[in-house]
Amino acid sequence: MIKLAISGSCGKMGQRIINLARLDKDFKIAVLLEGKGHPDIGTRIRGCQVTNDTQEIKNADVLIEFTTPEATMEHLAACLKYKKPVVIGTTGLTAAQKKDIEAVSKKIAVVLSPNMSLGVNLLFKLIKEAADKLSRDYKVGIREAHHVHKKDSPSGTARKIAEIIEKARKEQVKNIKSIRKGEIVGDHEVVFESQFDTIRLGHFAKTRDIFAKGALNAAKWVIGKKRGLFSTQDIV
Repeated sequence: MIKLAISGSCGKMGQRIINLARLDKDFKIAVLLEGKGHPDIGTRIRGCQVTNDTQEIKNADVLIEFTTPEATMEHLAACLKYKKPVVIGTTGLTAAQKKDIEAVSKKIAVVLSPNMSLGVNLLFKLIKEAADKLSRDYKVGIREAHHVHKKDSPSGTARKIAEIIEKARKEQVKNIKSIRKGEIVGDHEVVFESQFDTIRLGHFAKTRDIFAKGALNAAKWVIGKKRGLFSTQDIV
């Protein structure tokens, strides 16, 4: 049984990860982390106490991290100290923070992905194929929409899509539209448009469970890996 640590455990993603992990016989919830000063610290969820003590990570086999960039880097340091693999779904990381994560991955196993959904990672592959095969006559636009609480804009997934297209076409994607409205879980659409036709590729999430399930699959997959920087593409 995998002893699981969940960071951001009282947030919307954390709650879905807890609920799905509880139904999976391969997991035992061992550590629930929240930020300093969080009102739920000291309370119990499913028999496990919420804490801000990063030393508790030593009591888990793997950490799933969906928080802020600052908290992620703090928890990553604890994972390095205790030699624990980590699954990072945090977005909004700076180039310097990503470089630090890459350095840590030379000593422990890290799965880093802006989107843990299987469907989105299949979308990445389709977008790469389209960007490779379509001529430069096709203009590219990216549209992403999320709930009003999401802090980073464009989303990490939209940035990844732009990166894929830019690598294939050797030109910058400038047309990225971000929408923050209501409680939208996560919509992403890429449009390739020419004088003659329009091609649309998209993914529209109905529930956060697709991200939670993807993170749990990543946690199972990374167990036993000694070191290395991986993405959901490696798992797919």
